Amino acid sequence: MPRLERHARTTRPVLRGALTAMVTPFTADGALDEPTLRELVLLQVLAGIAGLVPCGTTGEAPTLSVAERERVIALTVETLATRPSQRRVPVVAGTGTNDTAATIAATRRAAELGADAALVVAPYYNRPDGRMLEAHFRAVADEGDLPIVVYNVPSRTGTNVPADVFLRLAEHPRVIAVKEASGNLEQIAVICRDRPRDVAVLAGDDAWTLAVLAMGGDGVVSVASNEIPGDMVGLCAAALAGDWDAARRIHRRWLPLFLANFRGGPNPVPVKAALAAMGVLRSDGVRRPLLGLADGDRESLMALMRGLGLLEAGGRIATRQTAGRAATELVS
Repeated sequence: MPRLERHARTTRPVLRGALTAMVTPFTADGALDEPTLRELVLLQVLAGIAGLVPCGTTGEAPTLSVAERERVIALTVETLATRPSQRRVPVVAGTGTNDTAATIAATRRAAELGADAALVVAPYYNRPDGRMLEAHFRAVADEGDLPIVVYNVPSRTGTNVPADVFLRLAEHPRVIAVKEASGNLEQIAVICRDRPRDVAVLAGDDAWTLAVLAMGGDGVVSVASNEIPGDMVGLCAAALAGDWDAARRIHRRWLPLFLANFRGGPNPVPVKAALAAMGVLRSDGVRRPLLGLADGDRESLMALMRGLGLLEAGGRIATRQTAGRAATELVS
């Protein structure tokens, strides 16, 4: 049995349904937009989201400073605490880097800030093999003071976490889930079949949510739920209840958006453009080396959003005023 040497959180949050991979809002001059971040958290809660994932890929964690990452995590936790009588929405904070010691330190700090679990990406750039990956994740689970979600996204990291490696890791008492964004149907099927029942399998790509749920998975860490949280909640709820007709209807309706969120620029460039057009963000600014959408890609995205009913022909549907009212209702 792996050692658990430090006095640390041992509660295993239940990760089931739609969790939001949160964008990090910036002001026009590139600073953290803290009021908008608070509104985003509250809007997600209002929609019934099953968990919040700050400081992941969608949150631009690699270009946030350590202080900024800690502030985003702290604000997320603090904002949720403004509604102590409501259901507890778990916070799964992104803490992974390509340095094991730095990842352990970031995970311990997330625990101190009140996160319920850590999203730990496979180390990028170093290209560790299976033995090294297993040692890395075990070290973070042993010493990081939080339950962890293994994040497998080889398109970003250059390294796949194979099914056999994850299944060995899943025996660790602090490994509670995998966010599977490999796009490898066979690998995901094996993990869904063989993982312990209390270890969750979460899709890492909105377009794969229905397939992962159909194979016995538990939910999704979603980009699209920044834009359509209620519908992603509904898709997962329908599938988990066995209502596959309803789940397929939601999937088919929003599949164009799932795909558009990755066109014209890497995540989160398109989703931030969409959220700014909807009035949910004040700015669609991203951190360099990312840049905003080019004009042609922006026009295509806006046309798609109008066709999906996310924008009116002449402007916005989800305005900042709507966001502000919803936030006020939640904290009142």
